[in-house]
Amino acid sequence: MILSEYHNMNEFSHLHESVRQIISLSNQERLKYLYSDKWIGYDRAKNILDLLDDLLNQPIRIRPQSLLIVGEPNIGKTTIIRKFVERHPQTNIEDQFNKIIEVRKHHLLIDAPIGADEKKLYIAILEQFLVAFKHTSPAIQLKHQVVHLFRKFHIRMLIIDEIHNFLTGTPLKQREIMNVLKNLSNELNLSIVGMGTQEAVQILYSDQQHASRFDVAELTTWALDSNFRKLLASYEKLLPLRQPSGLADKEKAIAIHQISSGNLGDIIRLLMDCTKDAIDSGKEKIDISIINHFRERKTNQSYRSIRSLNV
Repeated sequence: MILSEYHNMNEFSHLHESVRQIISLSNQERLKYLYSDKWIGYDRAKNILDLLDDLLNQPIRIRPQSLLIVGEPNIGKTTIIRKFVERHPQTNIEDQFNKIIEVRKHHLLIDAPIGADEKKLYIAILEQFLVAFKHTSPAIQLKHQVVHLFRKFHIRMLIIDEIHNFLTGTPLKQREIMNVLKNLSNELNLSIVGMGTQEAVQILYSDQQHASRFDVAELTTWALDSNFRKLLASYEKLLPLRQPSGLADKEKAIAIHQISSGNLGDIIRLLMDCTKDAIDSGKEKIDISIINHFRERKTNQSYRSIRSLNV
């Protein structure tokens, strides 16, 4: 397809303005853009971001409120947290000579260690600060270092990804690790945000006090309804294709939903693969034949791309 046919940017009204800026680039450059991270501000994601903002900005209180975000794998939990972190970068306090005298990080993101173990939790936290510490130190010494760093960098929120990893410990160990988090929260006026599968809610049941501290926000798969078609229409604006695809059309929407089972991550992966096919083939739009081509990629209940992303 000759690029000169697309010199008039008004022809790309189906695209978001930011995508129009790259639509005349080479296939390789457009594929590079295709695989970059993108944010879709659907209502549920916006609501959870608002909850996170409220937690970060809540005034000092005796029992800081916390949040547990649950959902099946690849449903969008990590993307929401990344957006939240992006919205709240660290703050550098400078003196009159523009020398940084204080750094406020506001939040800290860690991966939950396997097993409900207090010492492993402290180590996971300290590794994110990139400071020297001894793995052989007793837990109480590591805790003192954690508390010092949280105060030094004004950490108001501890975000724990894969918090369901704590379930691999015994019920006693689960209660112990939740008590550790409760004590840190009380001592530092710290909100705890956990992310995990639906099974992670079981952690809260280890003690009624823990359940009362946490609100639970669930991310579910998309139903085949008007909101789903609205999502497809929004995402289509971010795909670097020179022709409109009409992904929200009934036939295409049904096919996409059947292949992805409404899982957001699988929806996006499917659309990325379809877009690559549309670019490579010169079609420059996703038609029903391209979508149907990927039906065979569906295994079990989840779409998995087997393409090599050589971009």
